[in-house]
Order: sequence, then C-alpha cells, then structure tokens
Amino acid sequence: MIKKRLIPWVVVTATWVPGVAIADVDFEINGLDDALEKNVSVYLDAIPGGERRLTFRFQSRVTDEINKALQALGYYDPTITYTVEDKKSVDDATVVLVIAPGEPVRIAEVDVELTGDAKTDEAFTDLLKTAPKVGDVLNQGQYDALKSSIQSLAVRRGYFDAEYTLSRLEVAPSRHQAFIRLHFSSGMRYHFGPVVYHNSQINEERLDSMLTFKEGDPYLVSELGAFNQSLSNTGWFSSVLVEAGIDDLRDDRVPISVNLAPSPRNQFETGIGYSTDVGPRVKIGWKKPWFNSRGHSLNTDLYVSQPKQTLESTYKIPLEDVQREYYQVQVGLENLDNNDTTSLELTSSVSRHWKYDTGWQRALYLRWLYSDYTQGSVSNISNLILPGINFSRVRSRGGAMPYWGDKQSITFEAGDPALLSDISLFRVVGQTAWIRSLNSNNRFLTRVNAGGIFTDEFDRVPPSLRFFAGGDNSIRGYSYESISPRDSERQLEGGSYMTTGTLEYNYRVTGNWWGALFVDGGDAWTSSDPEWKTSAGIGVRWESPVGPIRFDIAHGFENKDDDFMIHFSLGPEL
Repeated sequence: MIKKRLIPWVVVTATWVPGVAIADVDFEINGLDDALEKNVSVYLDAIPGGERRLTFRFQSRVTDEINKALQALGYYDPTITYTVEDKKSVDDATVVLVIAPGEPVRIAEVDVELTGDAKTDEAFTDLLKTAPKVGDVLNQGQYDALKSSIQSLAVRRGYFDAEYTLSRLEVAPSRHQAFIRLHFSSGMRYHFGPVVYHNSQINEERLDSMLTFKEGDPYLVSELGAFNQSLSNTGWFSSVLVEAGIDDLRDDRVPISVNLAPSPRNQFETGIGYSTDVGPRVKIGWKKPWFNSRGHSLNTDLYVSQPKQTLESTYKIPLEDVQREYYQVQVGLENLDNNDTTSLELTSSVSRHWKYDTGWQRALYLRWLYSDYTQGSVSNISNLILPGINFSRVRSRGGAMPYWGDKQSITFEAGDPALLSDISLFRVVGQTAWIRSLNSNNRFLTRVNAGGIFTDEFDRVPPSLRFFAGGDNSIRGYSYESISPRDSERQLEGGSYMTTGTLEYNYRVTGNWWGALFVDGGDAWTSSDPEWKTSAGIGVRWESPVGPIRFDIAHGFENKDDDFMIHFSLGPEL
C-alpha cells in the first residue's frame, strides 16, 4: 500500500490573525501506483482553497476529479472510499482516500488511415510506429499527442490542405474497451516556390548562396529555419523573417517571403575590463557590418592597457559560399612595454578561410611582421614574411560558462630569406582545452598549450614569436609572462619552446556561484632541459550575464618572489 500526505499547491488568501494558524484541507491517497497517484494529485490540487470545506458538495467534487484523473489513464471503474481524519473544523482536516482503480480499459482497435501524398511519406510512416497498440491500456494523453503530432508534421512538411475527416476516441467502459479512429486527408504536398526578398541592401545572389533548398524541392519548415539563421549570422541585418506564403499558394508551389531590415552601417562599442595580468584595459570598436552591396565588412578595434596598446583593422570579403568561405585582410600596430620587453610591431596579413560541417575551420595566410624591439639586453629590427596554416574547432553547450565543450587549435608558419624574410625559421603552436561535467554541480576543465620555434638566429626572432609563461590563463601563482629563460644579466629573453597545462575542478556552491580547485604547470625554455614550474590554488567563479568572472589565489612552488598571488579575470574559458 502506498501512503503519502499531499500538501496542496493552491495559494489560499486569508486575513492574518495573530496566534491563529491558516487552516486547510489536505489529502492522503492510498491504493494507487505512482503514475495514477501523481495524476490524481494534480487534479485534486486544482481544487481552489476557497472550496475546500467538508461538505457534500466538496466530497462530490473530489470524487469527480478522481474519476477524471483515472479516466485519462484508462480506468473507468474505480472504487473510492472517502473518510475524514484530524478534523479541527470544516476547513481544517485530512481527507483520506482509499482508491481501487479497477480493471483498466484497453485499446481494442486502432483505426488510423492516411490518404493523399502523406500515405507514402516515410516521415508519417515513422510517426505511426509510435501510435498506441491494440492491447495497451488506454492513455488519453497518448491519443491526443498522436492526433496533434500528425497535424504538426503535416504543417512542417508542406501539407497545407490537410484535415481530419474523422477523429474520435470511443470508449465502452462496460466492456473495458477503447477504439481509436483517426482518418487524415493530407492532400498534396507543396514544394518550395520562388524566394522573394524585401528591403535587402545586399545583392540577392549573395543571399541565394545561403539557401539550403531550391525551387521545386519538397517543402520543409526546418529549411526555412536554417536559412533564417544563416541570414542572421551574417550580421548584415538587424532583423530577419523568413516565412512561407500560405495565402499565396500556386499549383503545388508555396512562395517564400524574406523580410529584412539592414543593420546600421556604423556600429560603435566600448568596453572596460580588468585582469591581474594587464590591469585595467579599455576597448573601443568601430564596425561596418556591410561595407557594400557585396557584403564586405570592416572591423576596427583599439585596445589600451598599461603594458600593451593595439590598433587592428580587419576587412572581410565573403566568397560565393558566404557562410563558409571568405578572404580576410588585416593590418595592425602594437606597442608593448612589459617586464623586459619593449617593442613596436607593424603587421599585415591576407588569409583565406574555410568552414566545414564538422565544425573545423581552416585558414591559409601570408603575413608581414615588422618588429623594432628590445628583449632583455638585445635590441634588433626584424622584417619577416610568414606563410602559415591554421586548423581550429570550438564546441560548447551551456552558454557563457559551458557545462560541455572543447577547443582545438594548431598553427604552422615559416619564414626564409628566399621569401624575403630576414631569417629562416619554422614555428608551431597548439592548444587543446576540454570542459566536461558529471552533473549540474560538478565540472572539470583541462587545458594544454604547447609551442616551438626552430631557427639558427634566435636573437633576431621578435618577442611576439617567442614563448613566455605565467599569468591568469597560463601558470597561476606566477606573474604575467614572467617564466622564460634569462640572459647573463638575469633579464627575460623568451623561450624557443613552451608547454603549460591546467587541471581544474569546479563545484557549484549556490546558484551561479562556484568554488574551484586547480593545479597548473609548465615552462618556457630554449636549449637546456625545461625546469618545470608548478602551482596550486583555490578560486571563486561567478557565472555573470557577461561571462564567467574568475578570482583565484595561487601558490607557485618555485616562485621566489611571492608566496601567493591573486588572479582576477573576465572572459571565455574556451
């Protein structure tokens, strides 16, 4: 016997009198399995608090609600015993219900008939495999779900003339039998008609390249959703609405209307941030999401922090496959004064990008790097032409602080005097990061970064190509880029190789607040064997509306300058 005291979910409005408890009528249900008891509870909970008084009318209402709850799950012949316990007044007591559901009604016939083009449509064939079977206990919810699923599938697949010629659930309680009768006339299936654009500032040929269907293909509403999303992702439009012209059907065609509102030609943004690596930082951005009718775009960003100031401008040229293939031209200027590094760098690059269905992206590029620098006790000027290739993929689920995700990236680039570079070099940089969760409260993050530069003229390698470790996103417990080989004057000179890694565990303390435990390790080195640096610490994570904010306290075990360091940062983890 299942016995459970249920507290009604109905809120009762009452005048508060000091020293007087708010009365209520509770229910105790016995004799039903979990599914039946849950459904009866839902129906009884719907009885308003104002009607919960021990009267014959209330008892009749309770009996009616129980019958409706049981009939919905196929039980039409219950025996209900109604008694009252713990009675203090007519509106303060416990109603004990002992319910014997009786013999269930079972499905004796399933008469589902499709006529029209849907009869040979595999999607409908698959759907009907989920229909209730002869001999099953009647569940009215399953009948309603099947009926609405057939209608919904018809709309999604272009059967705009579809209708039921017969839809009935027949029940013979005395025989404990039910009969499902659904006769559905789908009519013909419509196909995509012409696509008509409204208020587009971009050439229609560009927009057509994002279509996942062509005129004459069988209609699918999911294709409209995908096209709508592709148009939105371009950034060319402030609003996008792709819809089928149901009121303008012609023969077997449904025209597609695309209503667009252009994005503002000039967009500006400012941002202020802070991290213990670089201190306060300011970003000022100017963006032209569509430079011309071919969909070119321009993006210029100015970043200013105490150690680094950067100005970068990017011009993007979409190709025939707008979403997947494009050229990108970049120019940039960077001034750096950090630790033992001062440099002024000019860069320019041309790159060709491809995106694939697997989520991977590939970029081929040619960049020019001019650097006037002092690294430690060495000053030099380098002029490099570097062809390269990059492969990358980022996946995540769960918003700004994902519960699942990973990032992979690897870049190869080279320079040679034959290609007008001052020196010959080969450089490779890779990263992998993983986020996985056991459940909603336990989360794990691991990250590995590695790189190497191979050259016989390391002194002429610009600081931006050398390797340094330490800081918020590297090895916590050490200051920003403070780990590298040192020259004879104990000044940092950067490394030829670098490897760093992180293992981190997050536990949700409450709401959007998490605690963190972590271990970091790695080194940047040149000719000798690496001298691995390790650290450990604790932290706090806040899942803010603008992304995760991280506060860490870390101890670097080989750090001779500080026993503990505080790290604070805001930004994505992948």
